Amino acid sequence: MDFGKFKYELSKKEKETRKKQHVISTKEIRMRPKIEEHDFEFKIKHARKFLLEGDRVRASVQFKGREMIHQEFGRKILERFIEGLQDIAKTEKDPVMEGGQLVVFFVKK
Repeated sequence: MDFGKFKYELSKKEKETRKKQHVISTKEIRMRPKIEEHDFEFKIKHARKFLLEGDRVRASVQFKGREMIHQEFGRKILERFIEGLQDIAKTEKDPVMEGGQLVVFFVKK
């Protein structure tokens, strides 16, 4: 077998394996600790749509300046967010602080 034919066969095999792969994308929902009720409901609606399309959702609450002192407000928002998506999604792990953000990941049940 010559080398050109070998390379061609190898590239065909790689192309076949790439066809069967499924890439999971992550969508992010960003909120602030003082989010209004309508905006919050709108964010839940978007997260629901993303989850039903098969994407992972990363919900984060961003803190700036003196908001960092009152992280319990952000935790309450994420708890409400978790309750709002409880019927179609589950959390990968509990909310975690990453720098100035409180983050939680959701996957479809």
